[in-house]
Amino acid sequence: MASPNFEHLLPTNWKKLVSSWLDEDTPSFDYGGFVVGETDQVAILYGKAQGVLAGVPFFNEVFTQVGCKVEWSLKEGESFTPGPTGRLEVARVHGKARHLLLGERPALNMLARASGVATRARRLKALQEKHGWKGVIAGTRKTTPGFRIVEKYAMLVGGIDTHRVDLSSMIMLKDNHIWASGSITSAVKQARSVGGFALKIEVECGSEAEADEAIAAGADIVMLDNFDGAGMVAAAQNVKQRWAGKKSFIIEGSGGLTEDNVVDYFGEHVDVLSFGSVTQSVPHIDFSLKVIPKK
Repeated sequence: MASPNFEHLLPTNWKKLVSSWLDEDTPSFDYGGFVVGETDQVAILYGKAQGVLAGVPFFNEVFTQVGCKVEWSLKEGESFTPGPTGRLEVARVHGKARHLLLGERPALNMLARASGVATRARRLKALQEKHGWKGVIAGTRKTTPGFRIVEKYAMLVGGIDTHRVDLSSMIMLKDNHIWASGSITSAVKQARSVGGFALKIEVECGSEAEADEAIAAGADIVMLDNFDGAGMVAAAQNVKQRWAGKKSFIIEGSGGLTEDNVVDYFGEHVDVLSFGSVTQSVPHIDFSLKVIPKK
């Protein structure tokens, strides 16, 4: 079965985002480009660390906008390792010398970040499959300002759920919402009055009692926040058993989740585990772009 083409999900404005990266990197004169001129050149994209390739449409668009063509040796979503030489050829970029250098840094910065996110996502997915947990691994909205579409895209390439993409995608009521509105019940009631039937409501809860209040008020999703693994598994079981046959809802676990401790959270009654660490402090995958020297 062929891998999904996630490029088809991208919104109509995504190419403008790529243009903004180029505008940021060359806001005035291109002095280095003047030096190298417009001789025809080929540059090799090397992967220099183990990872999952992600961000191909954005990389292609960077070089399309500067008049270059990319030929890939790997497919998006493929895992790769540099091997004994410390680098692996991932793609070749054909174009004028100054055009290659115009696109180089924006393209590499994006690819390093996207591939880092996809790599961590893939490792989390592998842990889930290894332990046979039936729930959902998700990212969060803790993304880089101006770069969210790339990072959410990379989550999909890595094989995990994107969670909500923005504040309009789902109504999530966190502690500040609750404190500002007075109570969980009040916050859920107000949210439902504007969100209608089409938007799910999720409530962040720090205890089983808060979870019970959220469910009674009509929450669709209960987020048990900052529980340890054993506490999460036990609380999820208790809440599900109390409401069995009465209400339908999803239990999500979040807060403090890492690759090292996630297995502790794989409980039968936990439906979703969401990770800010998929995007925050994620290591980038090292790539370089080297022009082939003329003989």
